[in-house]
Parts: sequence; structure tokens; C-alpha cells
Amino acid sequence: MPTPSDFGDGATVIEGATASTGYAYAHAPSGSSRGKGVESSSPTKMQSTFTKTLDYFSEERPYVVHLGKQGVIGALQELDEHLRQTGYNKILSDKVPTDWIGKEIAPGQIGLINHGGLPKVLTKPGRYPGFPLRNWWARSYKGTRGLSDTVINFQGLTVVQVSQNQAAVISDPQNQIFVLKNSGFVAYGITGSYDVLAIVDQTHLPNLIKDHVTGAILGRSLEVRMSSTTGPMDSATRDYVVALFLDIPANNCAILQSGNNLELLPAGQHCITHPNVTLRGLYTLGENQFEMPTKDIFTRDQVPVSLKLYLKWQLEEPLKLATHGYETPYDALRDKTQSILTQIVAHLDYSSMVKQRSLGGDTVEEMEGSSQFLDALRTHAMDDLHTAALEYGITLKDLAVIDRQFKGEIASTMDKLTKRALQAQVEAANVDRENSNKVKQEEGVLSVARIKAQSRNAEADAEAYSTIAAAKAVAERTRIEAAAEAHATRLAAEAEAEAIRIKARADADVEDEFAQEMGRRRQEIARVSAFGNKAVFVPTEAMGIAAPALAGLAAGVGADLRK
Repeated sequence: MPTPSDFGDGATVIEGATASTGYAYAHAPSGSSRGKGVESSSPTKMQSTFTKTLDYFSEERPYVVHLGKQGVIGALQELDEHLRQTGYNKILSDKVPTDWIGKEIAPGQIGLINHGGLPKVLTKPGRYPGFPLRNWWARSYKGTRGLSDTVINFQGLTVVQVSQNQAAVISDPQNQIFVLKNSGFVAYGITGSYDVLAIVDQTHLPNLIKDHVTGAILGRSLEVRMSSTTGPMDSATRDYVVALFLDIPANNCAILQSGNNLELLPAGQHCITHPNVTLRGLYTLGENQFEMPTKDIFTRDQVPVSLKLYLKWQLEEPLKLATHGYETPYDALRDKTQSILTQIVAHLDYSSMVKQRSLGGDTVEEMEGSSQFLDALRTHAMDDLHTAALEYGITLKDLAVIDRQFKGEIASTMDKLTKRALQAQVEAANVDRENSNKVKQEEGVLSVARIKAQSRNAEADAEAYSTIAAAKAVAERTRIEAAAEAHATRLAAEAEAEAIRIKARADADVEDEFAQEMGRRRQEIARVSAFGNKAVFVPTEAMGIAAPALAGLAAGVGADLRK
């Protein structure tokens, strides 16, 4: 027989596989060298005694071969040799394959043959022809199966091999249940069949478990059942739970019960097959918060009041809570909170509670008439509830009152009076608000008028400045134009005088008499042409007329022409 697996098939691995050759920590039978795994130095390792089971292959079992490094073919060969030695028919066929005709078996497959109700296995790849006929007498070919198939069940021959994430729940010939993980075996059912009840994906269990109060996810579970006939042959079968798989997330835990003993099961993947071990409950170790309504509580003057509380807690020791029989931490806190608040409110009057509008964060003026209620709530209730919660392994983080409702005739009368007072306060506040709005409106109008006056003054200043600037610009332009015109006149006169002087010097430089005479005549012509084409020249000296007379005659002629 091959060497048994390093871990029991029903063992529960606390931290899972860390390598292909070992595990971080595993439960195994005490005193055995198998199943201890590689122990880490982490202080969070915990060993569960309730989930610890014996290795199914730790003892010799007939006609069962544990899969080792030789694989399925080697296990079949070993099982076939064991059957020959004990006088039973072999299970491996002696047929030799060909390469040209017949039933084909590819590499990585085995062929199955029904030989008169007994299994025969073809392990060599190739083609197997259907002749000679004597080779197939009382035989029928049933097809092929892969060597890596998880389960092969044929004519009493059972082959099971599961991967790292799978777990096979198996019932042996004596109806003993064991769980196979990361291993496999080959068995022949001479003394009874090996029934595979389920192949479980340990990280994707179907049933989600939630806290019915907070809604927090506590984990996942799967129950594996086995059908059994307990009566006559024609009686109906019944299903019995034979294995429970748990997948507990980080920071959660489970409580197992065996008889009167409880045990804490940490986070991880677990399987429970022991019949005396039951699941008590799953809990979360993180912080939780919930709004809890209380039942009616009577004040000292018999006025009923109901409160709505805000609770924040964290479960530190789940075993204490399970020992007291509570399903959730909220159930334990609810009973204690109701009891403590009943004792506190029973010593308070209705008047001391109704004056407080809210039970946290009020001003000093509002707290003066209700400090008794606030002190009792914030000190006594918190302290007493914190102390009581520690008995259940719970740490109370926060307690606050969100709302309260008074009941009864006195409460209704006081509510009416309170509503009237509040209405009066609201009306007064509305009047104050309206007056304040009017004042603000008038202030706004005044501010607008002031701004408009300032705007007009600014516009007038701008216009005056513009007029003055325009006048200054006109005066400056006139001065500049006059200076430019005078300068131009002076330049023109200077130029003309210079031209006359140049001509005079030119005329003076002429020495020829004829040229001088011609110059005098050209000057005379220019002088005469200056009088225009209507001038009449009369030689006065030849007529003997005096010059004054001619001047008067000319003036008269000019006057007549103007008419």
C-alpha cells in the first residue's frame, strides 16, 4: 500500500496551504507524525479539537489504494496486483492496442469494458479492434474517461481525485463518512461500495449566513446529506446530514458545541463530520451599530415613555455570549438595556424629561432644568450597561438616545401645552423675522439712494472735468495755429524779400545798356499787366490836364462801375 497522505482527509486546515509541500497549520490525531504540517510562529494560530478527525488512510484498508506520485495508472496497477494475490479477477485488460482500426483511446484516457458485470480497464492509448470475436465474447465497450476526472465510478470500481480547492465527501462500505482533500484513491467494492456524496468547492459555498439584526455577513455554509433506507425494501429513503462545511471570513468566528462543551472556531475553511459536534452559531468580531426601540417605561409619576437608542458595540469574547445562550450580541444588550433604563427612568419625573429637547449636545441653558435626566442617562446607564456587557464578552462603544415618545393622558395634555407654547414661540419668531426683514429692506433702499447720489456726483465731476479739458484743448489748438500762421507769414515775407534782393542784385549786375533797357521794359509790362485787361491809359501830360482832376475823374468812373 502507498504512504498515507500528510493530512487526514477529515482534517480542518486553519490557515490553508502555503506551498505544495506543506500547510501553515492543520489538525491531526495526537501522537501521529502525519498531519502536523509546518507550524508557523504566528501567535494567531488556533487548534480546534472538535473538528480534528483521524486520517482515513492511516490504517490498512482492503482493496483501497491511496493515490501517490504514481497517479491513477500506478494505483490501478497496484490494485490489480492485490486482487490477483487474493484470488479475485483482475481489473486491467490484457488487450494490446493497434494503430489502424478499432475503438480509439487517446493519451490521458482510459477505456472501460463491462466483462460480464465486472470492470475491465484499458490503460494503453491506441486502437482496439473488435476481432477476433473471442476477445469480445461477453464483453461490451463502455467508452473512455479522463485520467484527471474527479470521480470515475464503474461496475464497483471507484476512482476519486480532488484538487486543492475541492473536498470530496465519501461514504465507505461501513457507511463511515470521511472527507478527502487535495488527494485521491482507487477502490474496488468487493466488501462494499465507496459512494461519493458530494464534491464541494470550499471557497464558494452556496448558503449565505447573515446576522438577522445588523445584516452583517457571518459566513457561508453547506450541508452534505446522505440518503438511507431504514425500513423495508419498498420504504422511502430519508436524508441525513453527514458533513457541514463552513467558510468563515476574516474577523469572524464560529462556536461549536459537543455535549456541554463549547469551542471557538476561527476564520477559515472548515468541515465538521463528527456526529457529536454541532454548530452553535457564527459571530462577527468587528464593530456593530443598531437603533434599538425600547418597550414602554414608566416614570416616577407613572407617565409611560418609549425611547429609541443608538447602540455601538464590539464582541470580544464570543464564548461568554454563547455560554449565556444568546444568539447575537444585540439580544444580550437589548435585555440589559431595557432593565437598566427601567430602573433609571423609574426614579425620574416627567417634568425633568420633557424639558430636554434632545438628549445630547444641548446648550447650557437647556440643560439647567434637565441635568438630572442627562446625568442619569450619560453616566449611570452607560456605566451600568458597559459593566453588564462585559459579562457577555461585549465592549459597549457608544450609547445615545435618538428619540423619545411620551404616552398617556398626562403626556397628551403636556404635548398640547407644549405645542401651544411652541406655536407662540414660532409666531413671535415670525413677527421678529418680519420686522427684521422690513428693517433690512429700508436699509437696503437707503443704501441704494446713497449709492445713486454718489453715482450722480461722480458723473457731474466727470462732465465738468471733460468741459474744462475740452476748453483747454481748444485754446491750446488756437494758440498753436496762430503761432504756426505767424511763423509761416514771416517765412513767406522773408522769402519774398530775399527774392527781391536777389533780383535786384541780378539787375544791378547787368552792365549792358540794351539788357538794362529790356529789363526796364519787362518791368513796365508787368506793372501795366497788374492793372488788368480793362484798364485804360491816357497820356495826361500831352492833354494839358492837371493830375488832381484826373484823380477825381477816375474815382467817379470807379463808383459808377460799382453800381
